[in-house]
Amino acid sequence: MISKTVTDEYIERDFEYGARNYAPLPVVLERGEGVWVWDVEGKCYFDMLSAYSALNQGHNHPRIVAAAKAQMDKLSLTSRAFHNNVMGGFLKKICELTGFEKALPMNSGAEGVETAIKAMRRWGYMEKGIPADRAEIIVCEENFHARTTTIVGFSTDPEAKTGFGPSTPGFKVIAYDDIEALEAAITPNTCGFLVEPIQGEAGVKVPSPGYLKAAREVCSRQNILFCADEIQTGLGRTGKLLCYQHDEIRPDIVILGKALSGGLYPVSAIACDDWVMKVFDPGSHGSTYGGNPLASAIGIAALDVIVDEKLADRAATMGLYFLDKLRSLKHDKIREVRGKGLLLAIEFTEPIAKAFCKKLKAEGLLAKDTHAVTVRFAPPLVITREQVDEAFSRIQSVLKAF
Repeated sequence: MISKTVTDEYIERDFEYGARNYAPLPVVLERGEGVWVWDVEGKCYFDMLSAYSALNQGHNHPRIVAAAKAQMDKLSLTSRAFHNNVMGGFLKKICELTGFEKALPMNSGAEGVETAIKAMRRWGYMEKGIPADRAEIIVCEENFHARTTTIVGFSTDPEAKTGFGPSTPGFKVIAYDDIEALEAAITPNTCGFLVEPIQGEAGVKVPSPGYLKAAREVCSRQNILFCADEIQTGLGRTGKLLCYQHDEIRPDIVILGKALSGGLYPVSAIACDDWVMKVFDPGSHGSTYGGNPLASAIGIAALDVIVDEKLADRAATMGLYFLDKLRSLKHDKIREVRGKGLLLAIEFTEPIAKAFCKKLKAEGLLAKDTHAVTVRFAPPLVITREQVDEAFSRIQSVLKAF
């Protein structure tokens, strides 16, 4: 009889009392620091997912942890029924870093996307003059913007969408990286275009050079709002503070999340200029926890770390170095290696990505598969050259034996 491990016991408890809405790798983590995590049995791993870019600053960054602890000794929550003395500084920092005039704080990335959808629709009715309940938002195939009922309704991923209908109307789905498709989809009722500068969950799909710039021009000419979902690509991940900056454009709305808290707390926001944000008035949108003092203190520290430690520059440098090393891999099952900054991926010719991730786990490296054929590598941006070398050595070793 095979005795149960501590890991087995934790996993069995999760499955006994929880929903089976995830199929995680069989590892149970209990501690993290920088690029490293440790499981309940003491084994150390490279974290090559960073909680889908929520941990750009690394696990348990001491400055962010200290800010959280200090604020917890004072005040954690007021709701938006009252002002607090921290939120304004947080919003000011977001605006100064992004170059927008206003910010609206929420909690999860999903809420950030929902906020942007509401802003685009209300702008369409109040400012563009679209007839009531006729506003349309254009989105892209293989998008991943979140998992609320509205958002999965315009997903093209059957796993995310099946069984949750009827879909919310008002969305048009077009091909990604296709300007002609965008032009053709626009009607007098179009109020916005919602797009990921790089499609992360789709497999780190990087659009053609100039795509975002061309999309920005189309939106300006056609009088529709350009909304960039930077929840996963933003805050340094791709080698710029915001991924759309690679194309030297400025959207009308940007959605932020994940690394906005350095992994300590759910924090999200949209940023835009006042001519968009003014569509909200008291009672039209809100969140009990959005902009709370604890979230705001954490957000300020998280942004300060990104700026002070030049994490976007580090992502650019380490990303190029890591990408070159991954592209040196030779294997007949590799279709493509791609990415930008420290958002990288290997796509295989066969559906072996999950099996590859399990082998990587055995070598002390945690990565995530997506769509059966792609493995993403997105370590915390604090990773060093020596750590990239060590991580690559483990990837190379697994590939040779695969």
